Amino acid sequence: MSDLLIIIPAYNEEGSIENVVNNIIQNYPQYDYVIINDGSRDKTSQICHENHYNIVDLPVNLGLAGAFQTGLRYAYEHGYKKAVQFDADGQHLPEYIQSLEEKIDDGFDLVIGSRFVTEKRPNSLRMLGNILISSAIKLTTGKTIKDPTSGMRMFSEELIKEFALNINYGPEPDTVSYLIRNGVKVAETQVRMEDRQAGESYLTLSRSIKYMTHMFVSILLIQNFRKRG
Repeated sequence: MSDLLIIIPAYNEEGSIENVVNNIIQNYPQYDYVIINDGSRDKTSQICHENHYNIVDLPVNLGLAGAFQTGLRYAYEHGYKKAVQFDADGQHLPEYIQSLEEKIDDGFDLVIGSRFVTEKRPNSLRMLGNILISSAIKLTTGKTIKDPTSGMRMFSEELIKEFALNINYGPEPDTVSYLIRNGVKVAETQVRMEDRQAGESYLTLSRSIKYMTHMFVSILLIQNFRKRG
């Protein structure tokens, strides 16, 4: 058994889940993994069971926060020391897990796989929300997070327990901001990400705008009233 768990939340990812998991199994056997099937309506679960993948099936769709917390609860109950959030759509690349792990071993509690540590962030409309959220985190914490919307994040043993046992902890930038304000050591390391292999992203333009607005307001205002569990 590895001391590191790859958590793969999956919702309707029948077109990519097999390639993603087979790549981990064949090329990165030093890591354990678990797929959290978030009430998928397609053949995601069927494909996983036919391939005898390690999978937890949720009976209904809980959303990313619920699926990821299920994964961290699994990590906590099975005694993992590190856990990494990993997309089922092929955007995240497992060759970068080691660099995240090295940061955790150096004493950080949360490490974000960032596209913009050594690479310049493009000044595009698509990046506007990312820039605004990064600015809000800088304003409220004094710390610069260059890629706050990155979904590739690794958690230390202490944070695994905290997320597993606290229902209010979602895998979102406002939680990252909140943790920084409470003394959690957060770092970024450079990664490359691919386009999704198949299917469509949940985040349409209107949903993206709504999401970014919510994160911005939450970081600036709501987190002031939050208490650490």
